[in-house]
Amino acid sequence: MTDVPPSAPIRVALVDDQQLVRAGFALVINSQPDMDVVIEAGDGAQAVRLLSSHEVDVVLMDVRMPQMDGLAATAALTDPATTRVGTAPKVVILTTFDLDEYVLRAIKAGASGFLLKDTPPEEMLTAIRTVHHGEAVIAPSSTRRLIEHLATVLPDEQKAPAAVLDTLTDREREVLTLMARGRSNTEIAAELFVAEATVKTHVGRVLAKLDARDRVQAVVTAYETGLVSPGA
Repeated sequence: MTDVPPSAPIRVALVDDQQLVRAGFALVINSQPDMDVVIEAGDGAQAVRLLSSHEVDVVLMDVRMPQMDGLAATAALTDPATTRVGTAPKVVILTTFDLDEYVLRAIKAGASGFLLKDTPPEEMLTAIRTVHHGEAVIAPSSTRRLIEHLATVLPDEQKAPAAVLDTLTDREREVLTLMARGRSNTEIAAELFVAEATVKTHVGRVLAKLDARDRVQAVVTAYETGLVSPGA
């Protein structure tokens, strides 16, 4: 019988101007058999420079840093004009509630989601694995809480017009609404009495029609357009 080779560890980059924060995250991440911290950077410019010559799967990116902030670095690392398809790392923004205006812009710039800096270690590790596997449902309770907060403070001129939802079918609107409420595909399938494969198809169509890179971007659009209201 042929042995199946183990999967390669998830390659993680830590970008934060506080060395103590990086050291703490690295200790937790390197304790896992399926992930390794391969790059550490103290600002966005250093991260972009290092990642131009090193392949990384997931980047944990602080927002407020010298030289180049996390927003600009995220945009540079995920820019389709400068990265080959499939080679751009998934970026997870590290944030706090007082940086809410940065979070929405970071998601639009290319981040796959975000974590609060005081997130428990287990939640951080789950988020890294989730993003690496192509999903963007990161800490659903935190995601929904922060996006709801964003919806109340975002200026109207920065919100997406309701007309962007016109191409969605009624069923796709239902699915998007449940996505915005933090439901997983399995939970959506149970609530709508359909197969999970059917939900995945609907989610894919929603993302394509909204030109959303991932679920987080779609959820932001749901709040911006008023499809879902904070506290609903």
